[in-house]
Amino acid sequence: MAIDDYCYVTTTGRRSGRPHRIEIWYAADGDTIYLLAGGGLKSDWVRNLSADPALLVELDGEIRNARGRLVVDSDEAQRARSLVFDKYSVRYSGDLTGWRDEALPVAIDLQAAARLYS
Repeated sequence: MAIDDYCYVTTTGRRSGRPHRIEIWYAADGDTIYLLAGGGLKSDWVRNLSADPALLVELDGEIRNARGRLVVDSDEAQRARSLVFDKYSVRYSGDLTGWRDEALPVAIDLQAAARLYS
C-alpha cells in the first residue's frame, strides 16, 4: 500500500483532554476527507470528535487543522461510503462490502496547515 493509504487523526480525549491519535483509511474529496468508523458511535475517536469537533489530520506528512462531523445527509453518506470503499476494495484481499454498508461515515473538513510552533 502507498503512503496515501492512511491518514492520522488526532482528537482531544473527551474525558482526559489528552490528544488521541489514530491511523485510519480515508478518501479525499476536495477539502473534505471521509472515514468509515467500523465501531460506529462506540469508537473512541468518534465519541471524542462528537464532544469536540476540532482536530488535527496528518496527510502525507502535512498536519492540518480540521473539524470532524458525523455524516447525516444520506447522499453524502453514500458518497463517503463509495469513495472509501472504491479506494480500498481493489487493494484489499478481503471482502469490504459489510464494512462499507455498516460502518459510520465521518467527514473531516480540512482547514489551514497547523502551526505547531509559534
